[in-house]
Amino acid sequence: MSLIQVKDLYKIYQMGNTEVRALDGVSVSIEANEYVSIMGPSGSGKSTLMNLVGCLDTPTSGDFFMDGINVASMSDDELAHIRNKKIGFVFQTFNLLPKSTSLRNVELPLIYNGEIKAKDRKEMAMSALERVGLGDRVHHKPNELSGGQRQRVAIARALVNNPAIILADEPTGNLDSKTGEEIMALFDDLQNQGNTIILVTHEEYIAEHADRVVRLLDGKIAVDEATPKAKKK
Repeated sequence: MSLIQVKDLYKIYQMGNTEVRALDGVSVSIEANEYVSIMGPSGSGKSTLMNLVGCLDTPTSGDFFMDGINVASMSDDELAHIRNKKIGFVFQTFNLLPKSTSLRNVELPLIYNGEIKAKDRKEMAMSALERVGLGDRVHHKPNELSGGQRQRVAIARALVNNPAIILADEPTGNLDSKTGEEIMALFDDLQNQGNTIILVTHEEYIAEHADRVVRLLDGKIAVDEATPKAKKK
């Protein structure tokens, strides 16, 4: 059974008298430990697909299964539970709290889980920061870190709940090319450690880190193919 299975997914917006089909019958499956890039021009539907897979939104119609459970018709509270348990998010703009330390920023998702004690939260956050090479920056605030280090904190925050899936939206968009390659090497390592990674990007060289590229156009899948990296395996 696929970790993610999307079947005939539609997301339709009504803009005055115009119907906009952000997703127009998309079907795609993603296996556990797979690394998939989602590409497409502006307005192609890639962000909409990312939001649906990330349980940030619900489709107009169609089915979306995660671990065999249909989440397409879940309530907002149920979606929030799935997000907190199964998905880690990494954004282009880092989305860190500016006055909080790296450790506190990484702890944040755990605070929403009332079952985890404060001592355990700290240990889990420390472990996540060490995993991304920032064990010596736990007490630094974002303005004391480089762009690449801030993105590493954001990745540690995404990892702290041990999610099944990491969703990364243009994670190198605000970084120079050298730092961007360092971040992509980290994603490669995370896949090697067993994580499933779904990455939205408009950069071909970034997409080639994945095993597979799904290209969207006008709300439909135009291409779904293995990358040169996957073909070498």
